[in-house]
Amino acid sequence: MKLKIPFYYHILLFLGLFITFYLWDIGVSNRKLESVFSIMYFFFNSGFLLSIFIVYLLNFYTFCDWFLNKKRMLWYFLSIPVSLLIFAGVRYFLQEVVVFEITGIHNYGEETRKLGYYIRDNFFFGLPSVILSALNYLFWQFQDANKQNQELLLENKKAQLQMLKSQVSPHFLFNTLNSFYSQLILRDDKMASDILVLSDLLRYVITETEKDEVLLSNEIQFVQNYIHLQQKRFEDQLCLDFEIEGNYANEKILSSALIHFIENVFKHAKLNNPDEKAIISIKIKGNFLELLTFNYNVGGENYSSTGIGFENLTKRLEYTYKDQFVLEKIAENNTFKTYLKIPLKK
Repeated sequence: MKLKIPFYYHILLFLGLFITFYLWDIGVSNRKLESVFSIMYFFFNSGFLLSIFIVYLLNFYTFCDWFLNKKRMLWYFLSIPVSLLIFAGVRYFLQEVVVFEITGIHNYGEETRKLGYYIRDNFFFGLPSVILSALNYLFWQFQDANKQNQELLLENKKAQLQMLKSQVSPHFLFNTLNSFYSQLILRDDKMASDILVLSDLLRYVITETEKDEVLLSNEIQFVQNYIHLQQKRFEDQLCLDFEIEGNYANEKILSSALIHFIENVFKHAKLNNPDEKAIISIKIKGNFLELLTFNYNVGGENYSSTGIGFENLTKRLEYTYKDQFVLEKIAENNTFKTYLKIPLKK
């Protein structure tokens, strides 16, 4: 996931660096004020800092994002000479071409402007741009990860609080359902079976959803139980194609990652028209799970799944799987489609 850094932050950083250069020359190097504030000094100092700024941005938004963000440290270290070579080229263009055209003076002498020496010398001067951008990127990455962690903890606390509010003596509820089951098992075994499914459904919601990860087999069983009860609600006239493909055993996934999409199908879909069937497809391929849902919206409802539940789930997916998951939603005319692909943990 790319870092969202305000661009003005970089500008302010280098304006501060520009001022620091002047203060350093005045206070530490003891240069004369007329020299420091001369037009020549301004042009060459600006050209040097602009070269650093350009390579800083290039490194920050490309090499750091490509390699540091994905912890490909070897590739990042191999990219450093490329950044330094670019710095030498940019500095040469700004100081020895642009500034020379304005002032008629070169920053480097004739001998030191030769390709080999100029590149070697600027490998040293270009290092600050690479080091500064890498440290800055890592700092913002740490801040972003810490922010996401705090937001996730807050959302989990809210979810737990909401769950606690919705729980009215779970043990009493389970005991009551078991009592109904015992009374009905000899009279109406179908009704008794449905009560047992409801009991399993509630037990999963109360005991499993507060966990960070759950067994895929338990999550799929929960989905199957949920759809089973929905079929009873529709009196077995539910127009839905539901399929599960692939093998799974001890794999783990983010808890409640699937049910959000299943619930939305039953909340917003047309489910009583055989010509407009809804689709729920779960496929396990290798080390990935793919979930596809498709439905026609009720009464032309324009549902785009941008509610709080979807936002919270997206944050949880980003925190758990980083950039290893795919989440897509497509709303066209009166239909809605979602696609989720997440890696499975052993």
